[in-house]
Amino acid sequence: MSVPPRTRLADELARRLAGAIRGAQLYAPGHPLVTRSVRALVDTVTLVHQTSSSVAIGIVGDELVIGEVPIQRSAETMAELMRRFQQLGIERIVIDRGVQETEVEKLVAAVARGDGRDSTAPLGRLPHIRVGRLEIEDKVAASSGDISTFRRLYDDAVKVAGDLWESASTEGRPDADAAREMVDSLAQAVAQNRTALLSLTALKSYDNYTFTHMVNVSILTMGQARGVGIDGALLREFGMAGLMHDIGKVQVPNEILNKPGQLTDEEFTILKRHTVDGAQILRKTPEMPTLAPIVAFEHHLRADGTGYPAAVRAQLNLATSLAGIADVYDAMRSQRVYQPAFPTDRILAVLQRNDGKQFDQHLVRRFVQLVGIYPEGNMVRLDSGEIAVVLKAYAPDPYRPQVRILLAADRRPLEEPLDVNLWEIDHGRARSIHAPVDPAEFGIDPLMHLGAPA
Repeated sequence: MSVPPRTRLADELARRLAGAIRGAQLYAPGHPLVTRSVRALVDTVTLVHQTSSSVAIGIVGDELVIGEVPIQRSAETMAELMRRFQQLGIERIVIDRGVQETEVEKLVAAVARGDGRDSTAPLGRLPHIRVGRLEIEDKVAASSGDISTFRRLYDDAVKVAGDLWESASTEGRPDADAAREMVDSLAQAVAQNRTALLSLTALKSYDNYTFTHMVNVSILTMGQARGVGIDGALLREFGMAGLMHDIGKVQVPNEILNKPGQLTDEEFTILKRHTVDGAQILRKTPEMPTLAPIVAFEHHLRADGTGYPAAVRAQLNLATSLAGIADVYDAMRSQRVYQPAFPTDRILAVLQRNDGKQFDQHLVRRFVQLVGIYPEGNMVRLDSGEIAVVLKAYAPDPYRPQVRILLAADRRPLEEPLDVNLWEIDHGRARSIHAPVDPAEFGIDPLMHLGAPA
């Protein structure tokens, strides 16, 4: 029986990794045998990346698994590799497309010469290699239909965002390692179930608006980036830039940041400084990706040259454009003391205003396809008076998604929820959405209906 090519490639990768680590244990750095074994490992990883944007190497139970292929551990070298991983507390290594030979050298050296669980900590700073994050990634992967898993992930991310804000405020720089770990988890979730995670961004609390806004812009930026084919390390850089876009506001006085009324010209001038302050904070933060200070500086600039900082006329990069759309969308749909939440169609009208010159309309159209006029997980009142939760957008007519009707017009719960495609004619007419509603008014958690049959 022939061995499938994927299995052969996984076996080859395991053998090359074990050989490179063994060589680094026996010989000094820079020795020709070490260099050759690392180069052979890189060549094998490159072959894997021809069909996949990343490759995961980890321990599942008592097996070494590469991708989804379990590796035979009969050879002593494989058993030794697993023991080494366990000794160092390594649960998973993920290598993204674009990895450099120097990064692989550092990985091999750290595993070969490390003597404890802290030995691989510096590997968290490698742009294309992630080490030791099996727990959260497997949790997301195994529970891609479980909204409660995503809710916990989201809540944890909001807490981390608060810590980042605090460290930037008190120490002058956010904790880049904590931010990267959080964005890694969110990026993995976006890849596994983008709809479920995007639905969570609709949950708002004024008490922690600043932190939820940071997380939401990160998620919405990565969601858009995935839609245009960005993944791997670059996707996480987009997510980090979205997360940090407003970090300069730590230097804005709270009485201005949370003022319930309109800002004076002087107050608005102070507020606008957050773009420059944010870029400066991120530029002096070690291990912060280059995109982050750029997006912090540019995210209030528009494609037609309007916005601020004033007198800046730059060709906006893609990360800035995506984060700018996410920023406006999330800010306008948020209920705050000084601003009502606007429905999605009103927000999209803002994104399309000024004859479509402020925002790239190609990206805006993609954004509409991503979130829909009525995003999944939102509750709505139909023209019949019935209350429903949006299950799925309908691309040909974003105003008529698939919904699950939960309450009759008199607010009584239906005996059995009813799934309806609003674009279809039913009993001689098609239902339509009248307006969004607040789920708290009805004591319903709409997200619990996503991915579950009626």
